Amino acid sequence: MESLRELFRIGYGPSSSHTMGPRFSASHFLTLCPDAVFYEAELYGSLAATGKGHLTDKAIREVFSHADKPVEIIWFPEIEKPFHPNALKIKGFDEQKQLVKEQVYYSVGGGRVVVEGEDNASSKDVYPKEYSRMRQILDYCNEEGMQLWEFALQYEGDGILEYISEVWDVMSQAVETGINAEGVLPGGLKLARKASQYNSKAGDFTGALGNTALALSYALAVSEENAGGGQIVTAPTCGSCGVLPGVLYYLSKHYKFPRIKILRALLTAGIIGNVVKTNGSISGAEVGCQGEVGVACAMAGGAATQLLGGTINQIEYAAEMGLEHHLGLTCDPMRGLVQIPCIERNALAAMRSLDHCTYALMGDGRHKVSFDSVIEVMMETGQALPSLYRETSRGGLAKVLS
Repeated sequence: MESLRELFRIGYGPSSSHTMGPRFSASHFLTLCPDAVFYEAELYGSLAATGKGHLTDKAIREVFSHADKPVEIIWFPEIEKPFHPNALKIKGFDEQKQLVKEQVYYSVGGGRVVVEGEDNASSKDVYPKEYSRMRQILDYCNEEGMQLWEFALQYEGDGILEYISEVWDVMSQAVETGINAEGVLPGGLKLARKASQYNSKAGDFTGALGNTALALSYALAVSEENAGGGQIVTAPTCGSCGVLPGVLYYLSKHYKFPRIKILRALLTAGIIGNVVKTNGSISGAEVGCQGEVGVACAMAGGAATQLLGGTINQIEYAAEMGLEHHLGLTCDPMRGLVQIPCIERNALAAMRSLDHCTYALMGDGRHKVSFDSVIEVMMETGQALPSLYRETSRGGLAKVLS
């Protein structure tokens, strides 16, 4: 498994796969071919189908404009490359319009990019291959008497805490900025921000209803920041970035947990997300929203269970429920924007993750379906979904305003 630095990426919305990935690809190609006179960027599959709503073309143009280079964007939504639906080919040309160089990139989710023809695998792995599945990690932790966050520290080193501290700062700032922001989100849907209003109303509620409503408002705040192009952290993606910070911000305020406990919970959430990323997918274009909001719910449920004193088996159970109960969730954003249904899904997944935490804590952690098994089912389900339900904006809710 790769470092948690690769899972928790600090960047700007609205999409890790459609804006962060293409931005990196464009920057990478400029280092490979800096002397071309002009460039072409060919977008394939999901990158082309929902690229305009996700600001893919804007992200690419910004990179080339900083180098004072012209670039033409060409769209091929009906052509899907076999390796991954999020494919991008960049070409550089000389003054005679002769091709100088071309390179294919795959934006595979969470901001990660696979460069065709390069070794994209083991160089970033920091965890031993024998600890790539949750069962293997749990067995090791049980043998050593360790928590999941300690497992992360053992292989990442103490330096990961400094990075995770920066991650928490960005997450917290996104919550605080989002709950004070008002107005209509960009993109043409004319969707009004709700986090500020919901946060105010939640403050007047009493009892359990009021508490969970606050968590909902915090998740909304981050998701709206992402939709508006604000700074967020992939958790595991931009489209699902509100769930984990919404839950942790709520718990940190409600229970007054010290900062170090929140950072440890983030490490645990990272291990959960990393296991899915290694053995499954976090790409909506590949497996639907179950790989984004479903995984985010698993990460948040596991992190909450740890904070509230759960064992590693109870943590795994909460994570398993988060993924299991999002199986089959489609990725069908209206007009390709990370707004409807994405924002509401983040808010409600935050609430569900707290329910999963409660459910897991009420038992002893024993259950029939393992987290590893659900990952396998998620991949099978995602591959069985017709492509129009996997971030192409050609089916489902995407057709409502077409």
